[in-house]
Amino acid sequence: MLPAAAGYDRAITVFSPDGRLYQVEYAIETVRRGTLAIGIKSKDGIILAVEEKPRKLQNSDITQKIFQVDDHIGVAAAGYIPDARSQVDNARFFSQSNRMIYDEPIEVEAVAKHLADQAQQYTQYAGVRPFGVALIIAGIDKSGSTIYLTDPSGTYISYDAVAIGAGADQVTEFLEKNYKKDMSVEDAAAMAIESIYLVSEEKDGTKHIKMAQIPIATKQLTRTSEKDIEQFAVKAKDNIAKRPK
Repeated sequence: MLPAAAGYDRAITVFSPDGRLYQVEYAIETVRRGTLAIGIKSKDGIILAVEEKPRKLQNSDITQKIFQVDDHIGVAAAGYIPDARSQVDNARFFSQSNRMIYDEPIEVEAVAKHLADQAQQYTQYAGVRPFGVALIIAGIDKSGSTIYLTDPSGTYISYDAVAIGAGADQVTEFLEKNYKKDMSVEDAAAMAIESIYLVSEEKDGTKHIKMAQIPIATKQLTRTSEKDIEQFAVKAKDNIAKRPK
């Protein structure tokens, strides 16, 4: 980088002459280098799926990238996961406070906006750095099924299906071609696994895949068992075999 641009590179609160905040862009690049996370909305629920690459002796029973905020809200993260834990703790406190004050479950958009506002605050003050993580915030409230994406810049956008992390552009293209709003939650789960296989080094097995779902019938986030993930993977492989090469 040229010496003239070095100051803008180091200072989080200063725009470069071409209107960029370099530290925010670096944080977004951290997200792009993280392993894949996916959120897919179906007619009867929401699927959150992530790729995790555990070490050989690591206990893989604990999911590192999927979190529960409230009974009806889950989060999948890509990027610097310790930052995700910090934001999720904030979201849990915010959600619990809403229940105590208003005696009702919080709306998904309120959580997404709250976390996006927090991320934006970390882009404009000296002495802090942007969060190096993007979050898929999914849940079912009185307005129905909702998925939001937040990123280090403080943006939050609603999606029917979204992917973040390494290979997200390729997966997004795949989802744009194949996603259908009237698909079942089982079809959505198979599509999520198919998306992970699309960009992962591991094209077989399910040990590197973690998943959670929020059915409309219960509005309760549940972790998907390894046995169920294996069944969805069989369906995903059938779908891969049927797709034109």
